[in-house]
Amino acid sequence: MNKQINTPMDKETARSLVAGEKVLLNGIIYTARDAAHKRIIEQHKEGKPFPMHLKDIAIYYAGPTPHKPGQVIGSCGPTTSGRMDAYAPQFMAWGETVMIGKGLRSQEVIEAMKKYGAVYLTAIGGAGALLAKCVKKMECIAFEDLGAEAIYKLTVENFPVIVTIDSQGNNLYETGKMAYQKK
Repeated sequence: MNKQINTPMDKETARSLVAGEKVLLNGIIYTARDAAHKRIIEQHKEGKPFPMHLKDIAIYYAGPTPHKPGQVIGSCGPTTSGRMDAYAPQFMAWGETVMIGKGLRSQEVIEAMKKYGAVYLTAIGGAGALLAKCVKKMECIAFEDLGAEAIYKLTVENFPVIVTIDSQGNNLYETGKMAYQKK
């Protein structure tokens, strides 16, 4: 059974999610990869405003491909989340509650998730064309010069993800291995 969750996601909702749950996201998510994360941090140090509100935000680590005529977005599969690990704790301190990507996260990121009440959701790698069908609207809101790595505001419906690391630090990558080894 999939749990329907709306974004933006407050900390109470984020804290209610449990590693292993299947979720369908509805609402607004923002794409941002490492180049965008780095630029946001650099601009913040210069006193410039954030390109979007970071409180309760869901950031999808993805770089959408160009769309074909009649499409909202091209393929938009997740990228490796570890590349954002240097930036993620600061973004959670600023209010981010949801990270969406694929792959392992560092212990520092997991500790920040526990401290700030954030969750890490996994989108299925290799399914970018199917995930694109869940995107109903796309708008570039910042850093257009970065191309696919610009920040895009996506309106999504029934965007499928799995709670991989919850705000208590429960990690599906670890519990999944243990369950498999027991069999």
